[in-house]
Amino acid sequence: MPAADDSRAALAAARAARESYGRLLAIVASSTHDLHLAQDALADALERALRAWPESGVPDNPEGWLLTVARNRLRDLLGSAARRTSTPIEAADHLPAAGLDVDALIERAEGIPDKRLELLFVCAHPAIDASIRTPLMLQVVLGLDAARIAKAFDVEPAAMAQRLVRAKKRIGVTGIPFAVPSRADMPARLPAVLEAIYGAYAIEWLQQGEHYRESLADEARWLAVLTAALLDDEPEAWGLAALITLAQSRAPARVGDPWPPLDEQDVSLWDAELIAEGEALLHRARRLGRPLGRFQLEAAIQSVHCDRARSGVTDLDTLDTLYRGLLALAPTRGAVEAHAALQARRTGAGD
Repeated sequence: MPAADDSRAALAAARAARESYGRLLAIVASSTHDLHLAQDALADALERALRAWPESGVPDNPEGWLLTVARNRLRDLLGSAARRTSTPIEAADHLPAAGLDVDALIERAEGIPDKRLELLFVCAHPAIDASIRTPLMLQVVLGLDAARIAKAFDVEPAAMAQRLVRAKKRIGVTGIPFAVPSRADMPARLPAVLEAIYGAYAIEWLQQGEHYRESLADEARWLAVLTAALLDDEPEAWGLAALITLAQSRAPARVGDPWPPLDEQDVSLWDAELIAEGEALLHRARRLGRPLGRFQLEAAIQSVHCDRARSGVTDLDTLDTLYRGLLALAPTRGAVEAHAALQARRTGAGD
């Protein structure tokens, strides 16, 4: 491998962390159920990458390199613990072998193509306090730091960090299995999983800039589609996938400082392929024939906005109907403000 300068090595490490952190953490943690230890091992691997890659070059499979180093670090940590306690390192026997390709490992993992989904449901377990489930998912699955999560939830960073540490300890103490729950257990955990994915999109979508395809927001979109596809018959999961996909289709027009508001955006910049995909996802949710939920209604609102790319106009009456339905189900501050703005626009008060 040719040597890489510091900036190229740092960019490669940052990209691997951004795109694969959750998958790597889920694989490393699944053998021990110790999230804190797995995070330490993965952090050590990233630090070593920053030191090694400028001299040795960026490896062909950065994620595989990180996984191997994290696995070795975890083995060291478990070995140290075992020497202190004189107990066997049973968990270490189940660690993945060196040099494995991450994608191949994921494909063999009990038919689940992305271990992050299992980790999402671990964080949504009823034994975890409901108020910390979404922040926990944002940190351990999507890699957001405690300070950024604290800002989104309007709490002090130190308090959020302490709550996250306690939640991770509880996962280890209670022995929550790393697995997608049974259908009977699904209703209790799915809402928290969907909220976490939506939360990740909401945190990032305003700051994607020109690289929206490589953003956390687009990662959230991909995770939403994956969740819906794996669960298959959960209309709200399909609704969230449609909502984020349709909203993300307009990201190419949200560039500049400040970027133009929705009604002034050049619709030719919107991603037609994502609009078509979002409409298909929303249609999939409707075909299940269940009562409309919040995410399906929000996706329908996004669909009306995206239809301006086809018709040239925005159907304000349909938007009003959809917002009234949304307010009846989920009167969030955002929905209330958006409906008020729509009403002002319909009456001309917003001109």
